[in-house]
Amino acid sequence: MMVHGLKREGASKMDIDIIEISERKAKFILSGVSTAFANGLRRSILAEVPVLAIDDVNIYDNTSVLYDEQLALRMGLIPLKADTSTYVLPEDCSCGGAGCASCQVTLTLSAEGPKLVTSSELVSTDPGVKPADDTVPIVELKETHKVVVEAIARLGTGRNHAKWQAGVASGYKKMPVITIGECDYCEKCVEACPRNVLEINGNSIKAVNLLDCSMCNLCVEACDMDSIKVTEEDDSFVMTFETTGAMTAAELAVEAVNTIKKKAGQLGEILDTL
Repeated sequence: MMVHGLKREGASKMDIDIIEISERKAKFILSGVSTAFANGLRRSILAEVPVLAIDDVNIYDNTSVLYDEQLALRMGLIPLKADTSTYVLPEDCSCGGAGCASCQVTLTLSAEGPKLVTSSELVSTDPGVKPADDTVPIVELKETHKVVVEAIARLGTGRNHAKWQAGVASGYKKMPVITIGECDYCEKCVEACPRNVLEINGNSIKAVNLLDCSMCNLCVEACDMDSIKVTEEDDSFVMTFETTGAMTAAELAVEAVNTIKKKAGQLGEILDTL
């Protein structure tokens, strides 16, 4: 009998194996944790890490085809790259949220047509704050059209609005385990697998792309000898997420874990007072 999985010794100890990491995308195996922890990390990536986003827009001139509200909405959804450690949430600021250099930054936009206005034309009062992408289209101006805008960006979290989401497409699945017993090597299971997870090599069948397994059980249904079982590890998860560009994937992962740690500490302090 052959068992294909990534079970490790000392499963009770948390372990992370990075499969892929780039500027805006990460994929890793998280082992030795509960489903609740994995889901908490997913939710923290999506909704608990603060980033800057345009929150208020003062429109001084707009003769484009877009209504003021549409223009403001488009600007609010432009991801902003910044060192968030230099800013605080408005509700935590010493100014009480009235607005100061510690909790907000101003970006201006002034353009005349004919042209396509993009995020590259936003000018920030803080050189460290800029759009994550310079090619985000804002509005197309025709002849004689003009826009003059002042935008106020503040820190926030995705829990309050999607424009403050640092992470997108965050999800996980349990680590699959494929067990292969006695086999007549008919290759039906290999042909049935839509993701080419199984491969026949001489007198053996093995899982070569285990992480791609979707646990659809088509290989199990194709086996007349009932020799294949597809199960999952209870404490091992394949996690993936992408970022908006407001921060790197590595920074987002660290900040998400720190947020969980901070909230756990706050809960501990509350319980100590009971």
